[in-house]
Amino acid sequence: QVQLAESGGGLVQPGESLRLSCVGSGSNFNLRPVAWHRQAPGKQRELVAELSSGDSANYVDSVRGRFTVSRDNAGNTVYLQMNSLKPDDTGVYYCNVNVGFRAYFGQGTQVTVSS
Repeated sequence: QVQLAESGGGLVQPGESLRLSCVGSGSNFNLRPVAWHRQAPGKQRELVAELSSGDSANYVDSVRGRFTVSRDNAGNTVYLQMNSLKPDDTGVYYCNVNVGFRAYFGQGTQVTVSS
């Protein structure tokens, strides 16, 4: 079992920044790859960024250069630093860990980018 809790979302203007946090526990969370997904209104959930167990990061093209995913030293919190936010970044952001064939998601945190 893995428990995930996201926080840090909010309403910001275009060009501003937010830092999302994902606190995880259980099933060696601190050793597992972690991904951030988002779901915009009326759209399917999409993968935004992922961090390997070795802390190698990958990003979807639309956020590369603006978003940074990282993990704290203890490995229990994964962050998504989001800079130069755009209205298209609006959505509910979820962190995700896969254990075997099971995918775990948190409850999500809402990010709204609007002027």
